[in-house]
Amino acid sequence: MRVCIPTMGNQGLDEQVGEHFGRVPTYTIVDTGTGEVEVHPNTSEHMGGAGYAPEIMAKANVDVMICSGLGRRAIGMFEGFGIMVYVGAFGAVRDAVQMWKDGRLQAATDENACRQHAFRRKEHGS
Repeated sequence: MRVCIPTMGNQGLDEQVGEHFGRVPTYTIVDTGTGEVEVHPNTSEHMGGAGYAPEIMAKANVDVMICSGLGRRAIGMFEGFGIMVYVGAFGAVRDAVQMWKDGRLQAATDENACRQHAFRRKEHGS
């Protein structure tokens, strides 16, 4: 399986998991079958490029996205591409992949989606 983790830099398995999956500088992809590790720059619209992270991951043949958390819209986009998403990851990439392998991460759902944007709208009265 090709597993993707949003990351803060280019250190491969030793890199830290980024907290905002759409705005991280890099995505680290680990092939759990071969052990191969690839680091891709984030070229999404969030970073001044084109497309959204789920589209980029689909083009990179990713099977699973492991992240700290993400919103409902992103969950739906990943589902549309057939990419499974798991939330609750933290630490280094190697730790996040091990958490996933051990079944310690939750499948992303509407119930556990990040709601920070909704909270901000309520706080600002919109």
